[in-house]
Amino acid sequence: MRIIARRTLREYWERYPPAEQPLKAWFREAAASDWGGPNDVKRRYRHASILKGNRVVFNIGGNKYRLVVQINCDFKIIYIRFVGSHEAYDKVDAETV
Repeated sequence: MRIIARRTLREYWERYPPAEQPLKAWFREAAASDWGGPNDVKRRYRHASILKGNRVVFNIGGNKYRLVVQINCDFKIIYIRFVGSHEAYDKVDAETV
């Protein structure tokens, strides 16, 4: 999968260094995956939340952080929509962010 934009993740972990390794681990796994749909995502990340609009919420770093992405499985692209703490996630609408 191609992930757009890694810079968003990097900028976050530069501000919050404890998030760096968990986000890098997710990035490596997601980039190496070949998801054909939500079931493939759930098979690997059973605690991920599948939302409408091809969005997925991942619990990162033992649920300390949340990552919202939009996945286009046909084109094998993952768009980063939000990365933040659990508290910051509670203040956004994951379906529109």
